[in-house]
Amino acid sequence: LYSSAASDVYKRQELIREQALRCLDEEIPHGIAVSIDQMKWRADDSIVDIDATIVCERDSHKGIIIGKGGSMLKKIGSNARYEMERLLDTQVNLKLWVKVRKDWRDSELMMKNFGYNKDDI
Repeated sequence: LYSSAASDVYKRQELIREQALRCLDEEIPHGIAVSIDQMKWRADDSIVDIDATIVCERDSHKGIIIGKGGSMLKKIGSNARYEMERLLDTQVNLKLWVKVRKDWRDSELMMKNFGYNKDDI
């Protein structure tokens, strides 16, 4: 069972992952995950700053996710930010990074860190 805070983080991770998969269409297999690195509400609660990382398994996938001149990553971020703002009913400042973690799906620890159960995949 997830605590409420952990469940909220998982929802945000999956929202970013969903937008990435939609934007990338069939270009990349489903071997991507998202981690929320930091989430901080500003003092007046009008904006939430979220730093997240999209994790893929290959360097070639990283290039596709980023896109020419960062265009694909910008599209993913804009779509995810829009959905998060609807979900949270507040302005979201979303910063995305892309990292390669070869064979992350073979690591039980990494799977758990991304909110997945190895038996579910």
